[in-house]
Amino acid sequence: TMTPDRRWIVCVQEARPGEAEVDSAATEAVNRLVAVPATGGIPVILRQSADFVMSPRLDLSGELLAWVEWSHPDMPWDSSELWFARFDVGGLEPALAGARRLTGGRRGGSSEGESIVQPAWDHDNRLWFCSDRSDWWNLYHYPSLGVPSGDPVAVASGAYEVALPAWVFGESRYAFLTDNRVVFAFRSDGVDHLGVYDTSERRMDRVSVPCTSIRQVRAWQTTAIFIGGSFTSEPTVVSTVIGRGGASSRLETMRPGPDASLSSALLSVGQPITYPTDGGIAHGIFYPPTNPDFVGPDGDRPPLVVTIHGGPTSAASPELSLRTQYWTSRGFAVVEVNHRGSTGFGRRFRNELRGQWGIVDVADCIAAAQFLASAGRADGKRLVIRGGSAGGFTTLAALTTSDRFSAGCSLYGVADLALLMSDDHKFESRYMESLVAPYPEGAATYADRSPINHLDELSAPLIMFQGLDDKVVPPAQTRMVADALAARGVPYAAVYFEGEGHGFRQAPNIRRCLEAELSFYAQVLWFPHPDEIDPVVVENLG
Repeated sequence: TMTPDRRWIVCVQEARPGEAEVDSAATEAVNRLVAVPATGGIPVILRQSADFVMSPRLDLSGELLAWVEWSHPDMPWDSSELWFARFDVGGLEPALAGARRLTGGRRGGSSEGESIVQPAWDHDNRLWFCSDRSDWWNLYHYPSLGVPSGDPVAVASGAYEVALPAWVFGESRYAFLTDNRVVFAFRSDGVDHLGVYDTSERRMDRVSVPCTSIRQVRAWQTTAIFIGGSFTSEPTVVSTVIGRGGASSRLETMRPGPDASLSSALLSVGQPITYPTDGGIAHGIFYPPTNPDFVGPDGDRPPLVVTIHGGPTSAASPELSLRTQYWTSRGFAVVEVNHRGSTGFGRRFRNELRGQWGIVDVADCIAAAQFLASAGRADGKRLVIRGGSAGGFTTLAALTTSDRFSAGCSLYGVADLALLMSDDHKFESRYMESLVAPYPEGAATYADRSPINHLDELSAPLIMFQGLDDKVVPPAQTRMVADALAARGVPYAAVYFEGEGHGFRQAPNIRRCLEAELSFYAQVLWFPHPDEIDPVVVENLG
């Protein structure tokens, strides 16, 4: 954020031990607010207090600053605080005066926190933010102009989420039009919508746009600009003029999205679902098999691919995925599971994963497969589960604790949870404490939840993909799983890629992953092998 005279830029600086103004004995990086001369020069430290800080925002005058901060062991979606101070440039160097916490965090010794994200000042100089104090990340603003005072006012509150988890800086799900209105994206039932709130009339209207995924919302006068996608279109820059009552006009795609060269008849349209699980409900997006050139045999139900998102504090993306379409165009049904702990369904639902990673996510994947099989939308004898990284962990956990799946696919999946505790990335260094247990006090829980310690229970065919340069999940973990399957005579395939780390980047390798996975399923689920792809070698396939 920049001062109106364009002399100073206020931003977040991450400094590592041994760098300027950081104790050489420090054990982790320091995150702080700094002011940087716009013409270049040495940053001036404004505040160095909490473990993390984000989203500094100057008001219209450049004299008031708001920001968000939080500390270990919390993640920003667990508990974070909104702060405010005067930004004083009257001295030799900029400085903050009268810094105080406005709201958020834990109060009165409560173990339950409040998550604050995305502060912003409107055209009248009122401070806005998103908070999950009502269970949902809704919009709030302070009624006063300038210096925030009084109690924050809820804006168009409801059972939907305006904000998303703050994995990265710079997210914006709302913006201010020039006629006392705010335009915002909100997620309900796993998909995004666009809304507009009139602060004068205190009225909310939905804005009709052909999008199910909306992010990076901006505004110019009465035009909303955002990145939008749908179940049949990849994300692109979209603009629309918003009239009174939420009427949308002059909808334009400002930058065309990637040309997928796919006929719309080939695209499977996602269907949000909610289904029962043990003691509650879970959610997902179901994609039926779709290909106008083929039909399944009479009375036959399609095999089902159960897919788990990463994070795990994240969600299935409600937009076109060519990976998903790869399966649906080849006769598979796909369900992208939003297990308990996923975002977009309120804080209580998000918190159900606390201390339960490897348990409730597994139960919800099994329940999704059973729900769709019972409804006649999938073949209950041809259920496969797949995921990458955190989703790979859930895949391995499901295969070592249940016999419900006929096969599985793990892409750089976590097999040993204790290894994640050695991650020197500051942001996630204490993340596992909320997902599993404090460490090392909970070392026994980590060992019990780690699939690598239960490989004698793994009996379903498994294909694994691993980058040889992976620093998060070492290749030795995948080799250990492969060795255990080889010794027990379980069909498996292990594919290793040189020059790849945690997540694959090279197009030939990404393509080979999909083709090898399809080849694997053809061999272990006993359907005709596609002639156009090279078969993957499946060991122990008798």
